[in-house]
Amino acid sequence: MDKTAGVRVLLVDDDPLVRAGLRIILDDPPALQVVGEAADGSQVPAAVETHAPHVVLMDIRMPGLDGLSAAELLRRHPAAPEIILLTAFHADEYVLRALRAGASGFLLKDTPPAEILRAVTRVAAGEPFLSPAVLRQVITHVGDTGAGGRRQYARSLLSRLTEREQAVAVALGQGKSNAEIGEELFLSVATVKAHVSNMLTKLDLNNRTQIALLAHDAELTG
Repeated sequence: MDKTAGVRVLLVDDDPLVRAGLRIILDDPPALQVVGEAADGSQVPAAVETHAPHVVLMDIRMPGLDGLSAAELLRRHPAAPEIILLTAFHADEYVLRALRAGASGFLLKDTPPAEILRAVTRVAAGEPFLSPAVLRQVITHVGDTGAGGRRQYARSLLSRLTEREQAVAVALGQGKSNAEIGEELFLSVATVKAHVSNMLTKLDLNNRTQIALLAHDAELTG
């Protein structure tokens, strides 16, 4: 990502008041810039093409094409922007499905402004924004149907990784940043990034968030 002009953000929400509030928050720091808005998921592909955002901050529930479907469409393209999904509910099954589809994180709509800024900045830098406590609550409310199968499948995939890569995967599942992982495992940030890149290739995944979810499914995050 070219950061010389700041992080470019596209806002997608059917409520103009929500978009206005997010714009006020995100347009304040010089490192962030809201470059466009959309009111429906069906408008997102064209808006991405026009505005070339680094991050799409998008509501899940919209009356036309919802944010989940729009996220799935965007992630099919290799040069897709990072996606953060907004939800009003902790226990929204669509959030978990969206993260599995390749979104980089999610925020509750009552998230404090400083946390929204932190999320966008981290996701733009290639790091997922996952609150372990909220994610665990989502998984709990989704239910345990198929949990044993998911656990077995996740552990089978993670067994392809080296011991050090598995340790990085667990740290990702705990919501840690590259710097925090490096400090914990005595690695440089560059080495952490290299491990993540290798893991994505080995596991045929789109982004770090999916590695984090595998660690949760494998029940390795504590």
